[in-house]
Amino acid sequence: MSSAWLAWRTIRRYRMRTILATIGVALISALLFDMLLLSHGLVDSFADLLNRIGYDVRVLSTEGLPLSRVPIQNATDLAAAIARLPEVESVGRLRIQRATVTRAGRSDLEVVLVGTTQTGSRAAWTVLRGRDLPGLPSSDPCPILVTRNLAALWALEPGATLPVRATLPGRQSALPSVDCRVIGVADSLFAAADEYDVLTTFAGMQAVNGGSIADDADLLLVASRPDAGSAAAVRAIATLRPDLHVYSNEDVVAQFNRNGFAYFRQISIVLSSMTFIFAFLLVGTLLTVSTNQRLGEIAALRALGIGRRRIASMLLWESTLIVGGGGLLALPLGGALAYVLDRILQQMPGVPESLHFFVFTPNVLLFHALLLSVTAIVAAGYPIWLATRLPIASTLRAEVVG
Repeated sequence: MSSAWLAWRTIRRYRMRTILATIGVALISALLFDMLLLSHGLVDSFADLLNRIGYDVRVLSTEGLPLSRVPIQNATDLAAAIARLPEVESVGRLRIQRATVTRAGRSDLEVVLVGTTQTGSRAAWTVLRGRDLPGLPSSDPCPILVTRNLAALWALEPGATLPVRATLPGRQSALPSVDCRVIGVADSLFAAADEYDVLTTFAGMQAVNGGSIADDADLLLVASRPDAGSAAAVRAIATLRPDLHVYSNEDVVAQFNRNGFAYFRQISIVLSSMTFIFAFLLVGTLLTVSTNQRLGEIAALRALGIGRRRIASMLLWESTLIVGGGGLLALPLGGALAYVLDRILQQMPGVPESLHFFVFTPNVLLFHALLLSVTAIVAAGYPIWLATRLPIASTLRAEVVG
């Protein structure tokens, strides 16, 4: 009889105890799995969002992220100068301001108006219906893309007309509304669930602002040449304009990891440690109680010639089967719980809908399996010590007398 077979016979014999123990381990392991997903999920998701746009360098007028609200002046000339650098492939400009949209029979709605030169594969949105913003000047003075939540709220489809009025900071806008034509419905990567985004060209932004707009940009997006890399592009732009602040995607993610993600990382570490301890205590307690109840059985096996190593191996197999079964059940449980928690956290103000807090990676699965393996081994330590040091004769005598 192998140790694994003896362990299997034991857990089948104590079926109810095994089921309860496996369920307990599954619940604890599901929470541990979710905390591991959270530990790097937000950073990985944020990095994926940045990389999906196709621009790997960002130019701001002031230090720090998120976007600076101090505009970069003379943005057209600056973008042209940066585009001429040998390390740079292309440059896009971005301008953001508040605006108000109106519709007959409905209350005015505040939106985020985004003026951009981005189009095609390097756009920070995915067109769901209609067509993308024109890359070149067109006859349409104010083409716009509306995000899916705004389109659903007001039943907007490509071809509809939407009056847009610019909101001037610090005072009520005196500018008239401009009838903009909806050319498409899109999912904006950085649109928050509690906000409505309207995307347009720089010409459209100028039309909304009364036909006159300063040559400013809140952000310049730069795509480096593949043979040069983002680091070389950052150095070249910083040399060209030392007064500006230039960040690669790696710099942005590193800063976000240090500042924006510190709170979630601390929560993840604390809860992961607690769930690991709970799993160890649960399995260790159950195995210890089970071993104490079976001291006579273990002594009889020892008297029949089964050595200490096989007894220790049997108890280790019991621990492995319980923890392993619970760990397998934890994966679908943890995945379902992570989905629910992710949807709740995405409702926080200012959080982009495309940003996820729980992200699955193969490394998370491997680390989860490693932690459960350690739990199974450590939890079986005391029961193994108890069983292998058991005095055979006195234990059998106490069993018979008892």
